[in-house]
Amino acid sequence: MSVDALLPLELLQTGEWAEVAEVCGEPTWVCRLAEFGLRPGCRLQMLQNGCPCLLRVGGCRLSLRGEDDTSILVRPVAE
Repeated sequence: MSVDALLPLELLQTGEWAEVAEVCGEPTWVCRLAEFGLRPGCRLQMLQNGCPCLLRVGGCRLSLRGEDDTSILVRPVAE
C-alpha cells in the first residue's frame, strides 16, 4: 500500500500511525471530534481497531464507535 493513499480510519491496523486528511459528517459531530483533537492534519495511532476503536490523539486516548454518518479519511505514516 502506498503511504500517500487515503483510507477510512477503520482500515488502520492496531499500532499503525496516520495523519487525518478529512473528517466529514454532521457538522456538530465534526466540531465535537475537532474539540477532542481529531481534525485534518493531526497524527493519530490506532491502539485497538474494531468497534469501538481506541485511538491515541495527541497525549489522549479516544474511543470511537462506527457512525454511519461520519467519515474519517487518513493517510498512513511511519512512526
